[in-house]
Amino acid sequence: MYMKNKRLIASIIVGLIAIIMVLGYAIGTYFVNFALKRGNDTDPLAPPAACLNIHDKNRTIPAQSKYKNEEWTATSSDGRHLAATHYIPDNPGRRWAILVHGYGRDQRYTGDYAEVYLEHGYQVLTPDLCASGKSEGQYITMGVKEGEEIAVWANRIKAQYPDAQIVLHGVSMGAATVLMAAARDDITGIAAVIEDCGYTSAYEMFSNQLGVIFDLPEYPIMPCVDVVSGLKIGVKVSDAAPIRVIDRIKAPVLFIHGSADKLIPPSMMDKLYDSCRSKKKKIIIEGAGHGDSMTTDSETYWKNIFDFLSTI
Repeated sequence: MYMKNKRLIASIIVGLIAIIMVLGYAIGTYFVNFALKRGNDTDPLAPPAACLNIHDKNRTIPAQSKYKNEEWTATSSDGRHLAATHYIPDNPGRRWAILVHGYGRDQRYTGDYAEVYLEHGYQVLTPDLCASGKSEGQYITMGVKEGEEIAVWANRIKAQYPDAQIVLHGVSMGAATVLMAAARDDITGIAAVIEDCGYTSAYEMFSNQLGVIFDLPEYPIMPCVDVVSGLKIGVKVSDAAPIRVIDRIKAPVLFIHGSADKLIPPSMMDKLYDSCRSKKKKIIIEGAGHGDSMTTDSETYWKNIFDFLSTI
């Protein structure tokens, strides 16, 4: 009887563990698809469903630049087609800017930033990141694969234009991406990094948003999301953590954040700034919400950027 009861208890425990694992995988899959998967039943290129809760609905696509441009293509290390646009100023020099869009956006949303750089004589490259715009991919990886893609583009620029001095400028997820790209050992030609409202880690940012959007706690959901993202995408959400690699960046970094940012608090910028070992500066744009620093106070925004770039 004792052995029979022991086997019964063991079977119950195994069954409970199996149920917990199945439930954990189901929960993780739901939130991974909700936050990271591109496409829906009517539009295979639609941004992840979470974008409806996060995106500023007043943000529209800027007018297309009138500067001469050409389409560039490349291939990622995992075989995906990558797309970008190269804009050429009237008197091109050796200075370049790679402009990196945010979460659930595409390169079209960097058009107003591109115009300013072009007016200052910079050649500009605007890539579509992983699973965005014309670049292939099913899942956004919050800066991991995206950072590798930026290295591909920077290295191509240096191969074609050996004297190029490249500025990486990213907003939101784009800011996290340029930090992760600049920290890579295989990237060349980086003269400076402009980081606008990036996060310390996607895990922390999504944990915060669970409470805002769903009124749910971090545990046990985020650990499930982390495991499932690794299984389904090959990249864990926790891998998208600029805070872990920022001390490897050698190029000067300018940190920008809006004082009224409710999605990614200014305290995240402070943590990134404190961990950065290269030449650095930080500015707060008063009254600016998430990703709105440039439009809230364009004069202060661009003056600080070009003053910073003039010192390198």
